[in-house]
Amino acid sequence: MTQKNDKIVHIVGGGLAGCESAWQLARAGIPVNLHEMRPKSTTAAHQTAALAELVCSNSFRSDDASANAVGLLHEEMRQLDSLILRSADAHRVPAGTALAVDRDGFSTAITQTLEEHSLVTIDRHEVAGLPPEDWTSVIIATGPLTSSNLADSIAKVTSETALAFFDAIAPIVHRETIDFDIAWFQSRYDKGDGKDYINCPMSEAHYQSFIDALKNGQKTEFRDWEKDTPYFEGCLPIEVMAERGPQTLAHGPMKPVGLTDPNNPNVKPHAIVQLRQDNALGTLYNMVGFQTKLSYSEQIRIFRMIPGLEKAEFARLGGIHRNTFMNSPKLLSPSLCLKAQPRLRFAGQITGCEGYVESAALGLLAGLFTAAEKTGASFTPPPETTALGALLNHVTIGADPEAYQPMNINFGLFPPVGRYNNDGKRMKKSDRRLAYTDRARKDLAVWLKHM
Repeated sequence: MTQKNDKIVHIVGGGLAGCESAWQLARAGIPVNLHEMRPKSTTAAHQTAALAELVCSNSFRSDDASANAVGLLHEEMRQLDSLILRSADAHRVPAGTALAVDRDGFSTAITQTLEEHSLVTIDRHEVAGLPPEDWTSVIIATGPLTSSNLADSIAKVTSETALAFFDAIAPIVHRETIDFDIAWFQSRYDKGDGKDYINCPMSEAHYQSFIDALKNGQKTEFRDWEKDTPYFEGCLPIEVMAERGPQTLAHGPMKPVGLTDPNNPNVKPHAIVQLRQDNALGTLYNMVGFQTKLSYSEQIRIFRMIPGLEKAEFARLGGIHRNTFMNSPKLLSPSLCLKAQPRLRFAGQITGCEGYVESAALGLLAGLFTAAEKTGASFTPPPETTALGALLNHVTIGADPEAYQPMNINFGLFPPVGRYNNDGKRMKKSDRRLAYTDRARKDLAVWLKHM
């Protein structure tokens, strides 16, 4: 039974953002009802009933906090005891300098943590429409797969037409079916432990045949309501990239740089397909950058053209789903509240941020805003010079509402640090990144002292 009490915060959606919000509120002593419709109702992409299920990649991207904006976001969230980062660290699998996880262990741990918390109640029913008015404090974190009933209700209360784009899922291969007489283990430029990825080389002729097959392969049909939906540039299907030019993939996810084929050390491959470990046992590997809308039979046929994958068995084939988000800079306050109904606060990918970590980060901030509201405490948002602050600023007041599109965290969202050092010399790109992260660390430390 759902608790009804003005002290309770209702969270709609048990994904990364919703789970992080619930954790932050429970830590603050605030009772939470977390509403997750699965498994009674499901989506086109989810496969389990677990909270915080990862439906696409198992990577949280770079964990380099000194030179990468998402790595900096990881570090800041760790300092705020993020449940998502805690579980990711506990279930980490090799991925060079990236933070990749055993997806099942990751979501199972989060589910167990929240199920066992005395202040968290998990309600397995769909919130089919706008939350009832007697829910005085609500965080909506339903993510990119928001149910049509709830999405329609949000559109009505905001007088907006929901924006949407397609997001695609990459296939996962059983390691034991990969031919290691052809494939080999190596990270680009030997980063990480130097052997975090499986590599499959292609000659120029083989690559061209593969590109032709991608372009001519049978694709899944779109439903009428999906046909005009654009793709997010950061997650294009591989066949869409192939259609942009014959060498697009060779200069993108299949670039051969920083790698040497030990079976043919004197021959440079024209292109290389990489696979990244997907579970802690190292038995499953996902095909990096191979999001696809090819039909299942075509995926098996075409991806077995890749040298080393001729006999590959797939634990999961690729797929595609529609992603829905709102025009947050127009509709939300700086504290993530819906201007039309301030009792409703939004977090995660429904706000138009893109990426696992960004989604969880906004869930974390929504939890902190709500906890302060419930306890009567003051809460100053993190400085916009930090990764958390820059992301929050972008989705609430920083982006142009007339051209709002999904965005990953990047240094372009931060206030500029300048292009010249103290000696008047133009800074290198690597030095500018360090300037961003050094400033962020200092400003976050000051902010944390006054939280």
